[in-house]
Amino acid sequence: MRIKSALAAAAIVAMAAACGSGGGGDAAEPAKSGGEPVKLNFLSLAWQKESVAANKEIVDAWNKANPNIQVTYVQGSWDNVNDQLVTQFSGGTAPDVIHNDSPALSGFAADGYLLDLKDKLPAELKSDIPQKAWDTVSFKDGKGNDGVYGVPFLQESQVIIANKKLLDKAKVRIPTPDNPWTWDEFAEVSKKLTKGDTFGVAWPMKSPVNKTLNLALNFNGTFFQTGADGKTTVKVGPEEKQVLQRIHDQLHKDKSADPSALGMGTADPLPGFFADKYAMLPVGVYLRQQVVEQAPDGFEWITLPPLKGETTNQGAVSQTLSVSADSKQPDEALKFMAFFLNGPNQAKLAKGDWLLPTSQAAAADPSMTTKDNGWDVATASVKDLVVAPFLKVNGFDEWKSKVATPTLQQYYANKITLDEAAAKLVEEGNKVLERYSS
Repeated sequence: MRIKSALAAAAIVAMAAACGSGGGGDAAEPAKSGGEPVKLNFLSLAWQKESVAANKEIVDAWNKANPNIQVTYVQGSWDNVNDQLVTQFSGGTAPDVIHNDSPALSGFAADGYLLDLKDKLPAELKSDIPQKAWDTVSFKDGKGNDGVYGVPFLQESQVIIANKKLLDKAKVRIPTPDNPWTWDEFAEVSKKLTKGDTFGVAWPMKSPVNKTLNLALNFNGTFFQTGADGKTTVKVGPEEKQVLQRIHDQLHKDKSADPSALGMGTADPLPGFFADKYAMLPVGVYLRQQVVEQAPDGFEWITLPPLKGETTNQGAVSQTLSVSADSKQPDEALKFMAFFLNGPNQAKLAKGDWLLPTSQAAAADPSMTTKDNGWDVATASVKDLVVAPFLKVNGFDEWKSKVATPTLQQYYANKITLDEAAAKLVEEGNKVLERYSS
């Protein structure tokens, strides 16, 4: 899930001028004693202009329809939210409703800081979001009991953004969600597009782990396995090696991928993309926004669907809304969340962040299925998203930073062999995970 810089966390009360769609709340909700409305604090991590506007618009619509349950919008930052929340949870000052992402929920759930929503979710909200999205917010509490600790509402898939002029010139087949390219076909197309100063593809791999692990599910590669004893270990077998080998082949065998792009962040290849240096970029769906904003006049581009291996599955995490376990108004918080995340509102939030809604109603919204800027292809990729296997692994963050990132960078740069990379990932990785075993 994309994490970007925002303003430092500061509490602000915000009311947008426009009224959001999606229906009102329960205006007949009784006020607390003395006639005062129930007051909720909502910590939002929205940071893009369009996303912040959508968040504030929905909060404003709720407040207008629910004078007895008033929500204060509190602006937070992805940069420091979890440190901030630890302090607030410990001091009993956490917001009632908390925006975060699913990897952060596991630790907070185990520490008892979040309300288990398993038996509290409104039926309409629960049924509108597929189970595979709920799987991204299902964790064990400190006693080992299974629970649901957030409502998943935005996800990211990996698609391919391509230079339409170069694809048309090469007369390659344009894939569709119903008939995507296989990895073999992608390799052949990449070679066909590599001519003169143009590479068929750029793989920005400054942060290679999540992208690699999520795509590995195309070949049923999970990278982790849990035994009957509940102990999780690293696994790099034939399934996991498929994507590793295929990306490496494009870089060093086919010469269809530019090795100099390996050290780039996701958006860094865009100037080269616009200058015809790269014909295709395998990236997250959100990068479409920067293409729209930065592309020179007349530049034609297209969004292509995820690749197919043994499956089209990709690993996913979710942006989430949770309720603090210490909230004095959990029922009202859930009512607000159900409104905030209904179908029309999720469509607004997804458009604002250029991400994918979990809501099936939102995914069917005309604004999410238009051909403009590739929304139809992007939204169709929701069906391919399943819970990322690493999401349930204690110690994953340390494995990622200390073992997987440097190892994958070395492998993609052709400094170590595939077998050497696999051995490092497993042997050094298991030493890390061992320290997190209960």
